[in-house]
Amino acid sequence: MPISWIIFIGIAVISYLVQASLQSKFKKYSKIPLSNGMTGRDVALQMLHDNGIYDVQVTSTPGHLTDHYNPANKTVNLSESVYSTNSVSAAAVAAHECGHAVQHAHAYAPLTLRSKLVPVVTFSSQWMTWLLLGGILMINSFPQLLLGGIILFAMTTLFSFVTLPVEINASKRALVWLSSAGITNSYNHTQAEDALRSAAYTYVVAALGSLATLIYYVMIFMGRRN
Repeated sequence: MPISWIIFIGIAVISYLVQASLQSKFKKYSKIPLSNGMTGRDVALQMLHDNGIYDVQVTSTPGHLTDHYNPANKTVNLSESVYSTNSVSAAAVAAHECGHAVQHAHAYAPLTLRSKLVPVVTFSSQWMTWLLLGGILMINSFPQLLLGGIILFAMTTLFSFVTLPVEINASKRALVWLSSAGITNSYNHTQAEDALRSAAYTYVVAALGSLATLIYYVMIFMGRRN
């Protein structure tokens, strides 16, 4: 079996295990309530206000673990289970997403870079699959097609790696605030930290998987005459 396939299978297995662990931990910590009775929405609003942010709205969005911050319209979008639930996991997720709002308010450089890359990645995602497929089929007659696909794929890989410091920093901001604001205590703070650490691992695996795939396509391009 080629080494590239061993790497892909290994990353796929690790990704599955990380996702399974994330789901398990969030399910576990969603059953542990905060002593103050605050829901995810309450936590989000307090963190925003404690950081002097009053122009960001907190909304509920359908789905599970679909939570995200949208810098375009300044909204913290919390999944239904986080928005209205009083739990350690809901508080951790809500604070993490507000961490992105704080980054935006302070012009955090990696977030600014990621936002600028969004249009490029959107364009790349629309065309790279077709270019890569066509490039592989026409590798000997028209290798430039594959090269174009590789360049577009490289943009998505860059985006994955730029995302890492953005997500890790948002979690750090969230955990510092959760502790200093008294939302978590000595009994449940480590649980909130564990939940956010598990979420961060998914981004690390995704970035490594994207890099491995990029290297694979580059190897095909470089070895086209062999």
